[in-house]
Formats: sequence, C-alpha cells, structure tokens
Amino acid sequence: MLKSLSVQNFALIEHVSLHFHDGLHVITGETGSGKSILLGALNLILGERSDFSVIRDPEKKTIVEAVFQLNESFKDWFIREDIDWEPETLIRREITSQGKSRSFINDTPVQLNQLKELTEQLVYIHSQHETLEIKKTKFQFDLLDSYADSLDLAQQVGATYNQIHRLKTTRERLESSRSSQLQELDYIRFQLNEIQQLNLDQVDYAALENDFNKLSQLDDLKEAYSSVIQAMEQENGATDQLRRLKVHIDKWKNADVDLNSISVRLQEVIAELQEISRDSDRQLNQLEGDPETLFRLTESLDEYNKILKKHHFSTQEELIAYFNSLESKLEESDSSDERIAELTAEIDKKEQELQQLSEKLFGKRSAVVSKLEGYLLELLTEMKMEHSRFQILLERSEKMDANGGMSIQILFSANKGLELKPIEKAASGGELSRVMLAIQLIMSEKKSLPTLILDEIDTGVSGEVALRMGKLLKQMGKHLQVFAITHLPQVAAKGDYHFEVSKSHANSQTISEIHELNKDQRIEALAKLISGEQVTDLARSSAIELMN
Repeated sequence: MLKSLSVQNFALIEHVSLHFHDGLHVITGETGSGKSILLGALNLILGERSDFSVIRDPEKKTIVEAVFQLNESFKDWFIREDIDWEPETLIRREITSQGKSRSFINDTPVQLNQLKELTEQLVYIHSQHETLEIKKTKFQFDLLDSYADSLDLAQQVGATYNQIHRLKTTRERLESSRSSQLQELDYIRFQLNEIQQLNLDQVDYAALENDFNKLSQLDDLKEAYSSVIQAMEQENGATDQLRRLKVHIDKWKNADVDLNSISVRLQEVIAELQEISRDSDRQLNQLEGDPETLFRLTESLDEYNKILKKHHFSTQEELIAYFNSLESKLEESDSSDERIAELTAEIDKKEQELQQLSEKLFGKRSAVVSKLEGYLLELLTEMKMEHSRFQILLERSEKMDANGGMSIQILFSANKGLELKPIEKAASGGELSRVMLAIQLIMSEKKSLPTLILDEIDTGVSGEVALRMGKLLKQMGKHLQVFAITHLPQVAAKGDYHFEVSKSHANSQTISEIHELNKDQRIEALAKLISGEQVTDLARSSAIELMN
C-alpha cells in the first residue's frame, strides 16, 4: 500500500506532501491543473527514465519520495538485493538539471532496474489509453486464471515450460558443440595412439639416448678408458710418481705439521686415482658391441624425436604433459555425451510433468468459462450495457507453450444484432472503459493486486452509467488501494478520500497544488463538477445526494 508521496521541484509542483489510506481515493481538478503531473512524478518512483525537462528550478534537485507499507513476502527480495528490509519502505528518486539521476531504497543507492523490479509489484497505473491491453493473451489468461483460482497453477505451468526451454537450449548448445568437435576428436585419438606407442610412462628416453651414444661411439670410448688406465697405472705414471713423492716427503713429515698434512692429502689423491683406474677398467670391460641393440635404440629414438619435433617440444616431460591434455579433452567429450543424455532424461521428465499440469490447468480454466462470461455480463448490466454478449474461446493447441498449450480469445458484442468480434474491435472507448473496470473488479476480488491507479477510466461515460461505475470503484476499494483520476462527479462522490488538484499564479509563476478535502470542501468540489464555476445550491444538494 502507498502510504505517502512527497514531490519537490517537479514541473508546476513546487512542493507537495500527501498521505493515503486503504480504500478508494479520487483525484479531481480542472483540465490542465496538474493531475497528469502527479502521475509523471509517480512514474519516476516506478523506475521510468528521467525527463530532465520537468525540473522546475534548475538550481535545485527534483525529488520524489514514496513510502510503501510492505508485507513479509517482500523480505526475501530485500535480502537477495542486499538492501535493508523495512516494513515501511522509503523509495526516493532524485534528478538534477546537470543530467544526474539517483535512486534509493531505504537510503541504499540502487540501480534503475532494481527500483523497477520492486515498484512494479507495488503500483499498477492504468490510463485511458491502455484499454487495448485486454487484447493481450497474457491479460486474458490472467483474467481467466484469477476467476478460476488457478493463478498459482498457471505460474507453475509457465515456470515448468521455461525450465524445459532452458534445458533444451543447453542441450542444443552441447549438441552443436559436440558435432563441431567430432573431426577434432578423431585427430586427438590419432595423436594419443601415436604418442602411446612411445610408452612414455615406462621408458626413459634420456637414458636411451645415453645408451645410444655409448654404442655408436664404442671405439672412441674404449680408447678414452684405456688412456685413463694407462695414465694411472703404467710405470712412471701419475699414481707411481705420487707414491714415490709421498715416500720421499714422509722422511720429514714428523718434523713439520704442514708437511704431514701434505702427506695425508697425497695419500687421498693416490686413493682417488686408484678408484678412477678401477672404474675405468670396469667400464672398459662392459663395453661390448651389439649391432642389434644399436639398431633398436636407433629406431626407438628416431620415432621419439620425430614426434617430439612434430609437436615442437624438446623434452619428454613436455610430451607427457601434452598427452595428458589430449586425454582430458577426450574425457570432456565423454562427459559432454553423458550430460546430453542427462539433459534428455530431465527434459522427458519435465515434459511429462508439464503435460499433467497443463491438463489440470485446462480443466480448471474450462470449468469457469461460462461462469466468467455470466459475471462479466452481470457487471456490465450494472453499467447500462445489458445487451452485451461475451464469448470466451479457450482451445487446446498442438504446440505446448508457457500457457499450457492453450489459446484464448475474448469475443464481444455491445448491442443486440451485432456479431461477436474480438473485444478490442467491437467496443467503443466508453464501452471499453466499462469492460476494463469490470475486469479490474473481478481481478481485485480474486488476485492480490498492487495499488491500482486508474487514470480517467470513466472517459466516454456519463449520467447513470458514471454513477454505477463509481459504485463499482468503491466496491474495488474494499479489496485493494485504488486511486481514480476522474472528471465525473458521480465517480468522485464515491471516493473514501477526495483529493483536488488546483493551479494558482504568484510572482509570474504557475504552481500546481493538491490537497485532501474535508466533507464541506468535497461538497463544493463536487458541486463545481456538476454546475461549473457558478456553484448553485441545487448543485450542492446534488453533490450531497451523490455522496450519500
């Protein structure tokens, strides 16, 4: 419920602060007095784009503030959006002549789409130019579901259909990707098979290359080892000379500590040279020529180096990493197949669920079609359209959609002898206004609606019809908060609360103001609507009679 509205520096409005209640609020005023300006200010709260031309004084901000009384059902939205939850929520919109626009919910800055997401659940504005909304399929189903108490079921059907649509989109994307990958996957399998032949996890190709180098340079290696042995062990060789040197200096080693240290070090060198000689002898004895082994090594290394070069790698570790990446791609492909199968199974399950929900929804909808037609005619009869005829065509379609695979069309005739036509083509402006009022009444009785603002929905009617429309509006006010902008005294008289918009001139400026009227002021305002500027006692009496 809208509890209050404050507007500053907006078009002809300098400053206005209003407080509202449950029930029917009527707003009257002369043409051009500023009734539409008030709607324009409220549209800023509803997240409409800023029109900076409405800023009255460019040196000041234009500020619109609205306080809404919210129920607990909105709390989750506030938590999700990380905005402080308050049962009385303050929404503020500020715009400046420099082109800046800011929005706040409970003093938390928000984006325009956040503001709109919340406020579209709080206020619905229906203007005299929007009666053709009735031709929209969604609106017609909404009417039928409101009367059939199937709004939740219809929402479930729509949600399930959208789930199926998203699942199918995901599956199509995966299938398309899968198809384009098939050729690449064949090449990946070929590469994997080629690399697998190398047995990279079992063969050390660096060691193989070392073995190959040994076998391919066997004579040179033998000569090298023999040279080492000869240098170490031949007479007058390195080892022999060092032994004689040690024997010579050992004669005086006890006479000098440093000389003794040199003797010890010489013994260590002699021992190391002897070990080198033994290792060389052992390696020399192991060197044996094997043409078959050399051939196998050559063949293995040629294949290894060919594949290494093919993929522009230089080490076995790089080739192993590449092999693992190819395996991962194959695994992803396999998981993609599994995911497609899972999605198909989920889609089948959801489609069966949707079919069952759709059957149930069709049953509930079709059961009330004739009753809804009768109730609409009953309401229109109250508004002097007793010769009207309604026909609601509800049919199953072959293709499933968010409406449960159903189509709807409302046919209408306002007078005897006229054929039924789609309602937007069969009714005049005044007749459509009355039809829309009847529909809004039905929906307000069955559906939890936001604050409803009706902008001159009584256009095109007068007299007794206007009086009956006023009574219906008052009836609607028992179920929800209603604002009716009107120029008809018969409608204005039925308001639980009456606000009047007026225009004045001061200091070469025009100012629009709006005030809530007390009982005496209401009588005067209604009398003026009845008789014009010259208010008569008869007009006042008529005003009192209308109010009663």
